[in-house]
Amino acid sequence: MSNPLQHAVSSFSIEPAARMTGLPTQFFAKLVAKANQQIAAGHDVINLGQGNPDRPTPPHIVKALQEAAENPQYHRYPPFNGYLFLKEAVAHRYKEDYGVDLDPEKEVAILFGGKTGLVEIAQCLLNPGDVCLVPDPGYPDYWSGVALSGARMAFMPLRESNAFLPDYGSLSQDDVNRAKLMFINYPNNPTGATAPASFYEETIAFAAKHNIVVASDFAYGAIGFEGQRPISFLQLPGAKEVGVEFYTLSKTYNMAGWRVGFAIGNAEIIRLINLIQDHYYCSLFGGIQVAAATALTGPQDCVNELVGVYASRREALYGALDRIGWHAGRSRGSFFTWLPVPKGYTSESLSDLLLEQAKIVVAPGVGFGENGEGYVRLGLLTSESRLQEAVDRVAKLGLF
Repeated sequence: MSNPLQHAVSSFSIEPAARMTGLPTQFFAKLVAKANQQIAAGHDVINLGQGNPDRPTPPHIVKALQEAAENPQYHRYPPFNGYLFLKEAVAHRYKEDYGVDLDPEKEVAILFGGKTGLVEIAQCLLNPGDVCLVPDPGYPDYWSGVALSGARMAFMPLRESNAFLPDYGSLSQDDVNRAKLMFINYPNNPTGATAPASFYEETIAFAAKHNIVVASDFAYGAIGFEGQRPISFLQLPGAKEVGVEFYTLSKTYNMAGWRVGFAIGNAEIIRLINLIQDHYYCSLFGGIQVAAATALTGPQDCVNELVGVYASRREALYGALDRIGWHAGRSRGSFFTWLPVPKGYTSESLSDLLLEQAKIVVAPGVGFGENGEGYVRLGLLTSESRLQEAVDRVAKLGLF
């Protein structure tokens, strides 16, 4: 005799929401799986494919967390929108570094890392059928937020011939007319390009004319080379009227695992981000907020030292690449390098070859969008000696 409960349970099925089936494929999950297979087989793999800082968080920031963790005040729920002292620390840092004035209470939102805010803003502003202008190549998590909102992406090609800046005049007029949001990202991931003030002026004018909100991803804002400090979008007149900027402590202070960042700028957009976060979270652990404020208001020697490390690694890598004939334009910012693929290869086939035969992980450019094809991305996230060794391994393949 059949059991009715067993029969009912056996026919039970999980049907995901449409938004889950519409999410973009995480291209780099496949890359990580391939690399892990090589590591599991006992190979010495040099991983230059991921953007995970390799140096520890500065000791004074760690100490601030240790001390704050013992404070019972931070064992309770924090304020939904974050502690005011952290927002004031954000305003302090932007005033000191960029001359930008911010109202801590109305123009700063605390985030669980920059990625969270980049996904949230699309959900705050876009309806199904709206258009979002997205750089190509670009950070794949822009795609995630747009997909979750049910909107459509229109890509802005970033080409070397235009210094990896979008050409707004080449965009479809229909896409521009329907766009409500656009992402820009300088210093750029993956190309390593930086943007001049004139580009931001053009962007603000374009956004104002077409009523498009600008989301400036400034994750690598601290990392510039050859004495050039990257410019913040918010430094330009009119920026606050048309958009916001996203910043993370992950890269500047080697705090990737701490998951703390912020959005700043237009007060109404900040209100919307805080509102959606009210429904998702109850803000960050207070001890992390104390540590983040310590990072932002304390001595910045650690930041200058870190940029110096990346500058030395950059010179070591490009010097070694030049010696084997793999020539590329120097990155101007971020800790990434963007290298052209030799003839006869795609970005993915070259990445597979380097992993299988040289035990080096690089990120294929096509993973960042159609216009990333023809390039691979390498990170400056290991020692100069390991970077040199990686290039030596490439040289033995006789590709150049």
